Amino acid sequence: MLRSRRISQIIVYFFLLIGAAFCLLPLFWLIRSSLMTSLQIFEMPPKWIPAPFQFQNYVEALTSIDFFRFFRNTLTITVSCLAGALISSSLGAYSYARLSWPGRNIFFSLLLASMMLPSAVTLIPTFIGWRLVDLINTYFPLIMPVWFGSAFDIFLLRQFYSSIPKDLDEAAYVDGAGPWTIFYRIIIPLSKPALIVIGLFSFMNSWNDFMGPLVYLNEESKFTMALGLQMFQSLHSAQWHLLMAASTFVIMPVIIVFFIGQRYFIEGITLTGMKG
Repeated sequence: MLRSRRISQIIVYFFLLIGAAFCLLPLFWLIRSSLMTSLQIFEMPPKWIPAPFQFQNYVEALTSIDFFRFFRNTLTITVSCLAGALISSSLGAYSYARLSWPGRNIFFSLLLASMMLPSAVTLIPTFIGWRLVDLINTYFPLIMPVWFGSAFDIFLLRQFYSSIPKDLDEAAYVDGAGPWTIFYRIIIPLSKPALIVIGLFSFMNSWNDFMGPLVYLNEESKFTMALGLQMFQSLHSAQWHLLMAASTFVIMPVIIVFFIGQRYFIEGITLTGMKG
């Protein structure tokens, strides 16, 4: 019995390994191609390991246009959105999960309903609104909406907060603590996995956002990495080795952040679904 279970586990791990290899193959191909010449990329049969490694591709790609300026712009937007997502969503979720106020369930239902509204429906009215206040070609349209809370983030945190025993709140109330003290001394320290999940989602959404900067930014000096990569592709569409190097540079921060926080990501997602 024990041996058959062991064999079944080995089979499961084997298929999981095969699936992971297929998922990682495009990333490996991207990095491998970024270290080759254009001729080596399309050689048949294909070479899996560059020989020699063309690290000069990264130097040429990153100096052909001002990628480091785009990196600073993207980092400014991403950090601002990250702070906004954590602050606004945690406060909103705490209100829905732990406080009692008239119409709470109705407003929460409306919040969930807003998640079913496609972003394309609100794109033009939102653009007109920002144009009326003369904030087009600034970072405000990309940052300010996050500071008013995301429906998905609030829902995710609300589920996590609901799984925390309310006996902790009642004990704190007996000791004379108020809602704000309970929030930052009890709820926040216990919610680190969920907050890290929200932070990862916010980081990836802001870093990879293409439509927002495309709509609201006009000056090249304010472009983000996504727009910079699109501009680079239009200038070097035939130079695949440089395009692969630029693409690797753009996505590498997301990969690094995800691998650093993946343990908390899985833990947060798992614990969030413990209680509805």
